[in-house]
Amino acid sequence: MGETRTRTIGAAERRARLGVRHRLAGSARAGSAEEVAGSLVALHGTDPASVFLAVGARLAGKAGPVADVERALYEDRSLVRMHGMRHTVFVLPAALAPAVQTSTTDPAAVRERGTLLQHLAAGSDFDAAWLAETERLVLAELGVRGEATGAELGRAVPALRSTYLYGKGTRQEGVQSVASRVLRVLGMEGRIVRGRPLGTWTSSQFRWARPAGPASGQSSALDPAAARAELIRRWLRACGPATEADLKWWTGWKVTDVRGALAAVGARSVALDEGTGFVLLDDLDPVAEGAAVPEPWAALLPALDPTAMGWQARDWYLDPEHRAALYDRSGNIGPTVWWDGRIVGGWAQRPDGEIVHRLLADVGAAAGRAIGAEAERLAGWIGDVRVTPRFRTPLERELGA
Repeated sequence: MGETRTRTIGAAERRARLGVRHRLAGSARAGSAEEVAGSLVALHGTDPASVFLAVGARLAGKAGPVADVERALYEDRSLVRMHGMRHTVFVLPAALAPAVQTSTTDPAAVRERGTLLQHLAAGSDFDAAWLAETERLVLAELGVRGEATGAELGRAVPALRSTYLYGKGTRQEGVQSVASRVLRVLGMEGRIVRGRPLGTWTSSQFRWARPAGPASGQSSALDPAAARAELIRRWLRACGPATEADLKWWTGWKVTDVRGALAAVGARSVALDEGTGFVLLDDLDPVAEGAAVPEPWAALLPALDPTAMGWQARDWYLDPEHRAALYDRSGNIGPTVWWDGRIVGGWAQRPDGEIVHRLLADVGAAAGRAIGAEAERLAGWIGDVRVTPRFRTPLERELGA
């Protein structure tokens, strides 16, 4: 039998895939927030403004995404905001929520509840029975109110205002409220969900509500292995090829779980600059000349954008010399300027509302004009709203001063 050659997928082809699959090329832009989230698997939701900015960068036309995202999140519930991969809040399609809950959030919720009980036992007289009764009262209150802020729940349920001593006998010793910890556990378990924010779409303060149904992020009857396979299948469709290290980093799973999911979906190995990567079996065909190759494209993506944060190994779209300017000390990426599949600079909004950017690479006059047009489009729909990333990076701070 003849020797089977391993398919090689180079950086240029990966960038071409990215432009189309992540809805960044002009001809590939989406018509709705649901299309964007489905194409990207999940949008980082730690900083609420990033969700709107990520969708806005990928929608066709000049209209802003605010009404569309709010409709999807708070009216149709076709998108849900929930804890997911790497203990991070994401916004993702409601149909994917059960797979994320079972594969990723449920195990994290078990650890979170156990840690809370340990801290309560070490720093207070509260036990599991007290916690269960407090949670019952919170859920009952939300059943009556429909939705409420953490402060409103604290006024209605006095136990939620209780405190405990954290880190007794250590340098971190201090008094903490149980409210945020209790609500966090209930949220991770899918027993309560984040509703509309207080204030505008940039606000980080949310109301809490009871789940509306099975699409709300509640635990499902899915087998954990099947749930992991479903999530990996969707991720490879959107982001493949990727290495095992990329997948382990993005999901936060054990390497054995990643390998099991790859085997379950029948992933095939390919050669990448970083080593061995994986794609779905029906995704081995080369990106050919013609319709599959996107036209050159420009984009201004927000801090924590899922494209910029999609892989652990990023040299194929980011010059390592630019990392210090674009990331904070914890590895969070700031607002970025893209040209044809590469990060070529950063952007920020100044206090007077002006959108400014700086290129870190020479991209030529045509690219400069395209990037400028994207900056104008962004400024057009943001209007009078001021957006400051939660995690600020050196270049963003400098530009936004």
